[in-house]
Amino acid sequence: MCGIVGYIGAKQAQDVLINGLSRLEYRGYDSAGIATLENDIIRIEKKKGRLINLEDALEKAPLSGQVGIGHTRWATHGVPSDANAHPHSSVNQEIAVVHNGIIENYMALKNELKDRDHVFVSDTDTEVVAHLLNELYTGDIVKTIQMAMQQLKGSYALGVLCANEPDKIVAVRKDSPLIVGLGDGENFIASDIPAILNYTREVYLLDNGEIAVLTADTIQVMNSDGEIIEKEIFAVDWDPGDAEKGGYDHFMLKEMVEQPKAMMETLMGRCCESGVTFAGLKLNTEMMKNINRIQIVACGTAYHAGMVGKYYFEKFARISVETEAASEYRYKDPIVDKNTLLIVISQSGETADTLAAIRLAKERGAWVLAVTNVVGSSIAREADDVIYTNAGPEIAVASTKAYVTQVGCMMMLASFLGELNGKMEKAEGSRICHGLMMTPGLIEKALETQAVIKAFADKNHKIYDLFYMGRGVDLYTSMEGSLKLKEISYIHSEAYAAGELKHGPIALIEDGTIVVAVCTQENVFEKMLSNIKEVKARGAHVLAIVQEGHQDIATEVDEVWVIPEMDDDITAIPTIVYLQLLAYYLAVARGCDVDKPKNLAKSVTVE
Repeated sequence: MCGIVGYIGAKQAQDVLINGLSRLEYRGYDSAGIATLENDIIRIEKKKGRLINLEDALEKAPLSGQVGIGHTRWATHGVPSDANAHPHSSVNQEIAVVHNGIIENYMALKNELKDRDHVFVSDTDTEVVAHLLNELYTGDIVKTIQMAMQQLKGSYALGVLCANEPDKIVAVRKDSPLIVGLGDGENFIASDIPAILNYTREVYLLDNGEIAVLTADTIQVMNSDGEIIEKEIFAVDWDPGDAEKGGYDHFMLKEMVEQPKAMMETLMGRCCESGVTFAGLKLNTEMMKNINRIQIVACGTAYHAGMVGKYYFEKFARISVETEAASEYRYKDPIVDKNTLLIVISQSGETADTLAAIRLAKERGAWVLAVTNVVGSSIAREADDVIYTNAGPEIAVASTKAYVTQVGCMMMLASFLGELNGKMEKAEGSRICHGLMMTPGLIEKALETQAVIKAFADKNHKIYDLFYMGRGVDLYTSMEGSLKLKEISYIHSEAYAAGELKHGPIALIEDGTIVVAVCTQENVFEKMLSNIKEVKARGAHVLAIVQEGHQDIATEVDEVWVIPEMDDDITAIPTIVYLQLLAYYLAVARGCDVDKPKNLAKSVTVE
């Protein structure tokens, strides 16, 4: 959940490390630090808080050296503090370590090491790794790491410096993402591509159990037994500018504005007037004959996209679908067999809980189809089939363009599966594709309403609670809108099926409580109107979102946002843009750090 960067070459490592860490700030963190190696001495500087605190300290006392590792930490073991920040070292500072993940048996190892007179200065699990390596050190850091891997339990991506072997960095991966960047007379490690995008676009994607040994001129990758592995170079097609704000106040705003383009990229080559095609997908008509159960597993925003998927899979393909939070999936002993299609959704392709769900389902014979944004990610590599959303880099912690493209993929996939199993007429598939091809323009229309939404937010930003309600697919749009609001504005928010309000939650409605009523579905519009009257009778201030043709709802509510008339089956995509903008402008009005919300990380790579 935090960021790793490492450098070895001819440049001053401090500069490269700080630049790399600055490009990983979006992942979420509460402290930062670097270690450099010069004249066989490891020096460390680390500070609690934002990266600027570390930069200020380094301006006063720079660290020299052309080899180094850096880290932005998101607290798991121990509070945010200078002492708990990474890198961590052995007491004699012969070995320094940065670590993403969780060492599950750290306490047992720590007690053993204490018995051998090791003194600990932090509350972290990571410090145990540094002491363990020091205890096991044989004079060969690679062999030492191989021995340590036999004792470490849990997940880890490690970057290691050894003062006795100053010409190398060693990187290790187990269940936490790590890449190696290939340069000319310099090489890199990082937890994510943006950290090194300014220096190289050629990387190795490390797999579980692999160790990479970097010098300035060479990279050697091996397995845990020391056997050399030939890795294929992965060429990154991102432009460095994709990871810049480009003049916008926040990455989140930039990425919302990018949504029309992202949707076009998602639809391109897949959606046309004749229906949906997915080039390269192995799932076929014969396989679909045996599929009797679909399970959709995801976390957070991706989970809401999965709920939209469930709605349309059942509507178009007429297959029973279960949607499950990945963090719960493998602990409930799910019913999975060879006739199960498991669909997993993840923006990063590295979500730890989702990866665990894939592994369990594959052990039981399920076919796994992944929907992800990141080519070459762990989830993409471990799934049997993969559909890329093609949203481009998403830097803001609060996901926007990843969500709309995930929903687009879900709608296309539902149509595709419906045609595969013969439950959906070709004309219906053409109708869905026609509607989806309208969505980039519809998103543009939504973005044109920013002034209206900002005015509403400026007027109401001091609220403590906000409720959303909807029916059918509007409920899932409401849930995602509510999550966005919580994530970045810290306003308490809940989303309810409108008909369920009277079964308890309506007790929370009082004079002035804002209720956002999402009413885009024609078949339940009259029902929604009844629910609006119920909350109005209790004093709610109601903001309704409706399609053109229903503006007359203005007589029943306090404010109306009108979206263009469209096919009901595609409203989930443009409608969420209004709720994203609402969350954004409320957060801005409240002075919140929109791109780096407290306690959150972009990529959740630990359980």
